[in-house]
Amino acid sequence: MGEKISNNLLSIFILLFLILGGCLSSNQKAYKITEKADTSNISNDSIQEREAQNVDLNRSIIGLEKVQGSQFNEVLNGSVFDLKAAPVFLPLSSGSIRAYAYNTQIPGPIIKVKQGSTIYVNFTNNLDAPTTVHWHGIRLENKYDGVPDITQAAVAPGESFLYKLDFPDEGFYWYHPHIREDIQQELGLYGSIMVEPRNSTYYNIVDEEKIIILDDILLDSKDVYPFKKNSTNFAIMGRFGNTYLINGKINYSLNVKKGEVIRFFILNTANVRPFNLSFENISLKIIGSDSGKYEKEFFADSIIINPSERYIFEVLFNKSGELAIFNINPKEKNVLGKINVQDGFGEVDQLTFSKLRENKDISQSILPYIQYFNKTPDFNYTLDIEIPGSIPLDDITRSLLDKSEDGIEWTDAMPGMNKFSSSDRLTWLIKDNNTKQINMNASRYVPTSKVIKVKIYNDDQNSIHPMQHVIHIHGTRFLVLKNNDQINQNLVWKDSLLIPSGGSVELLLDFPNEGEWMMHCHIAEHLESGMMTSFKVSK
Repeated sequence: MGEKISNNLLSIFILLFLILGGCLSSNQKAYKITEKADTSNISNDSIQEREAQNVDLNRSIIGLEKVQGSQFNEVLNGSVFDLKAAPVFLPLSSGSIRAYAYNTQIPGPIIKVKQGSTIYVNFTNNLDAPTTVHWHGIRLENKYDGVPDITQAAVAPGESFLYKLDFPDEGFYWYHPHIREDIQQELGLYGSIMVEPRNSTYYNIVDEEKIIILDDILLDSKDVYPFKKNSTNFAIMGRFGNTYLINGKINYSLNVKKGEVIRFFILNTANVRPFNLSFENISLKIIGSDSGKYEKEFFADSIIINPSERYIFEVLFNKSGELAIFNINPKEKNVLGKINVQDGFGEVDQLTFSKLRENKDISQSILPYIQYFNKTPDFNYTLDIEIPGSIPLDDITRSLLDKSEDGIEWTDAMPGMNKFSSSDRLTWLIKDNNTKQINMNASRYVPTSKVIKVKIYNDDQNSIHPMQHVIHIHGTRFLVLKNNDQINQNLVWKDSLLIPSGGSVELLLDFPNEGEWMMHCHIAEHLESGMMTSFKVSK
């Protein structure tokens, strides 16, 4: 009875907060330019609460190595790369904290390989907790996918595991844990992988290539805000950070020359935060996303990049001076870093840069799938949340909710409530509309290489807390055929995508390799709150 009353109160408090204006509507432009998010609802917790909640009670930095920046590693076909996860100390503006790193680097080592190559990664776990490495977006053998209790046993502290990685596709990928992502990824365990295309003319000619990895971290006055040991806090909305990072740094700065064309590879590793990335007064030439190029290049003033997504764009810096790197959304305008454009010249002709390519090679790769574009969906899913004992929403209450027009929660509108929501009190759901099963009970069988269509609807009509989800499917790449029943006219191979509240998508995909492949929300706290199912693939 007490738990039911408590959950009812939780539902009521959430609704009251939203009704009483806890969320700004998306057409309100009352943002301010900041370099940090508001911490007023986070930093008042007692030391006793910290010690009670934190999964790693040893927060000492004594004896730890200082974190380094990412180092570039070109790994040849057939060779072995050593990767170690271990605690480090990370200097921040408020002091140094105990963090996690691969090879003492945050972000982890940049691994560059050639398309079609196979490499081996000898991974050693020197953390104080079990972990694995998931090779995000890579179509590899299932036993090396890094999912604990599904594709491998967790790697215990002090133990090692040898991963074999095949790279059939060009593109920009990454690696991270698949155990307690809400903790381990938040503390710094993530790194990028660049797969160089076989075709040397695959990309446009540029002066230089740069990687930008976006992240945030939630700090209080002393340390990272504490985690829960046996469940996940911030389970409703996810752990929004209050300190923004680019390539692991608070005050990121990049020097370029006037006239240069730079190709940027962008990755969002935040637990939940979406970024709307822009460079001050500069147009972005959007080239590609997760697994390579778009069919058609296009210009944009900004690009929305969600947790686990990647984008590739090119920029011509035609004026000297200092440019801000912005994250701008309906709630706020944040400065993430700066670009110093110095006098000089680039080698790429500006007229050439202004031309937009149509990539016939990408259209050719899609050609075998066109015959399936209009097929009936093989699988239908709905995304929702379950809070036991919660009250259903009536039409009047629902009409009072202040919804974002774009279906995206850009910031934590209710941090005081969100931090006390826990995965042991609620479950985020992937519901199979055909079998009526949820999450791992909704696993379905699929033949190897069979082309399937998946439709997913993010329920905003019946959900106690509608919000966006970022769906990632392991072991495959997919085409987004439709967004909200609108046909997509410019396709690109993806492995992760945002589904806004109230939105729906239709995906076309196949699985080249046998095994059990996960489909889950890549908001870390939602994944840890149950939001995962699978496809069991066999011949």
